[in-house]
Amino acid sequence: MAILPIITAPDPRLKKVCKPVETVDPETRRLMEDMLETMYAAPGIGLAAPQVGVLRRIIVVDVSKEDGQRQPHMMANPELIRVSDEDTSYEEGCLSLPEHYAEVVRPAEIKLRYIDKENEIREMAADGVLATCIQHEMDHLEGILFVDHISALKRNMILRRLLKSKRADKPMAKYATV
Repeated sequence: MAILPIITAPDPRLKKVCKPVETVDPETRRLMEDMLETMYAAPGIGLAAPQVGVLRRIIVVDVSKEDGQRQPHMMANPELIRVSDEDTSYEEGCLSLPEHYAEVVRPAEIKLRYIDKENEIREMAADGVLATCIQHEMDHLEGILFVDHISALKRNMILRRLLKSKRADKPMAKYATV
């Protein structure tokens, strides 16, 4: 397995819509495993393929506590098949927008369908931080960042800071986030 470089905003690849995965073959499974290793090393709780420069519909998530047993989910072509009417608010961050956070409102509970690492179609229900994390990562597959859910003023402030930091080539701290 390998740790992959994580792209940071405002890289234009983060705004692209990803292509579906035809089948989870050994190459795709290897990418999923590399993404999971990258996410753990960052450290983070979710990562989408476009964040590592791959424009395919693949996400990995693991919201288990660091001191507990890992519970990774590797998903290709995830799609929401049900969302709750109830919303919840969570302070989100992103490995592609380091050191920036904002409250984002999303459905509190979801049910989704996806292809797992063994190329099997699965369904899963999620709530709490897992539901938030999955929705956050699925947004990446559509070229949507968590800052697209907040006011234009706050979004522009964050993106300007990231651009300024990139220009200065200043290293940014890594942190655990959605």
